[in-house]
Amino acid sequence: MSKKSSAAARDLALKLGARLREAGHQAYLVGGCVRDLLLEREPKDYDIATDARPERLLDLFPGAEQVGAHFGVIRVREGTAEVEVATFRSDRFYRDGRHPEQVDFETDPRQDVLRRDFTINALLLDPVTKRLLDFVGGREDLDRRLIRSVGDAEQRFREDHLRMVRAVRFAARLGFEIESGTFEAIRRLAPLIQRVSAERIRDEILRILTEGGARRGFELLEATGLLREILPEIAAMKGVPQPPEFHPEGDVWTHTLLMLEAMHEPTPTLALGVLLHDVGKPATFSPASAGDRIRFNDHAQVGARITVEILERLRCSNEMIRQVQALVAHHLRFIEVRRMREATLKRFLRLERFDEHLELHRLDCLASHGDLSNYEFVKQRREALAPETLRPPRLLTGHDLIREGYRPGPAFARMLEEVETAQLESRIRTPEEALALVRSLFAPPDGSLRSAGT
Repeated sequence: MSKKSSAAARDLALKLGARLREAGHQAYLVGGCVRDLLLEREPKDYDIATDARPERLLDLFPGAEQVGAHFGVIRVREGTAEVEVATFRSDRFYRDGRHPEQVDFETDPRQDVLRRDFTINALLLDPVTKRLLDFVGGREDLDRRLIRSVGDAEQRFREDHLRMVRAVRFAARLGFEIESGTFEAIRRLAPLIQRVSAERIRDEILRILTEGGARRGFELLEATGLLREILPEIAAMKGVPQPPEFHPEGDVWTHTLLMLEAMHEPTPTLALGVLLHDVGKPATFSPASAGDRIRFNDHAQVGARITVEILERLRCSNEMIRQVQALVAHHLRFIEVRRMREATLKRFLRLERFDEHLELHRLDCLASHGDLSNYEFVKQRREALAPETLRPPRLLTGHDLIREGYRPGPAFARMLEEVETAQLESRIRTPEEALALVRSLFAPPDGSLRSAGT
């Protein structure tokens, strides 16, 4: 959220709080916004907790949207700003590992706080007097930089299993430790994460990867046992050795952690590409033998296949899957860039969202041998080439070939590829030259097609 958007949400929250107070109700800022304000961070959103019942909220804010009628939550929008307002409540009888089957609306803010996940998210702030209500020691845990469950940790995690991953995310993003009792409860209950929907897990993983502290996040996922439950293919990287002449940093897991650590505000697809680029190595590991080093033959192709399996399991969008698969499949091609034909290099440079391919390679080098010469070569070539030289206008189409008397078929693709290759290499520039090239490489229309170059 931009500073402007955050300021608009804050102003709306203060306005709603004042309206509730004028109507005789309690109203407090609650949750992450209070935590972030106390940490002098820009809140991503603002929430209000109140003793006003749901029907009263709709009377006070007639244009509000009911987010969860059963839970007493409404959303108020004003311009680009939005704020959620929730009635104090206590939750009972969690049976699906996510939602309470019964909620009781409360008038005491303390009861509302006791149902929340972590102490640092269970602070209430009076928006008028700035008085902090802390019933669970959240202020002290902020000072001690601790993630601690509200009340009994095992009960909190049995109520909502995803809270285990959220503990990791908060610890990673804020640079906090997970309190020992909370940590041990996660370790004991980690297999329960299998019951959580793939979509909810996916969203938490993406936040860990992109909100900051990605390396720390995955170290904690591994240490708590959550990683082998959620992403066993990533857990399998640990202990897989690499050839020291190219990877002095150590095994595949260490290499991946170093790359995660070096990311700076990555897109979700780049972050997934970093995480998964070597996911094919455990399956393709070949130990060193006499006269040969450790090898991972075809690990990029194997990794691309595994990547699709993982992202489909996490219910990622088709667009996201295509891009991350491409990042994994092509990440080794930078090794060959100086030996590529001009046409091959240009086709490589015009891959969709090539900036992500380039950044993945830079991170890959920095986390291993440190040689950025191929990165610099590609970067300079790309900057020197005008976009129209990477994807020039077509000189020939299938219709042109039909007019010349060629029959449509598989050979058309070969013909057009040969024409584009010559065009990318500046050997031809006109449609007439393109037709001449086709005639020189392929049999005339009334004959059988022969292979290019014969």
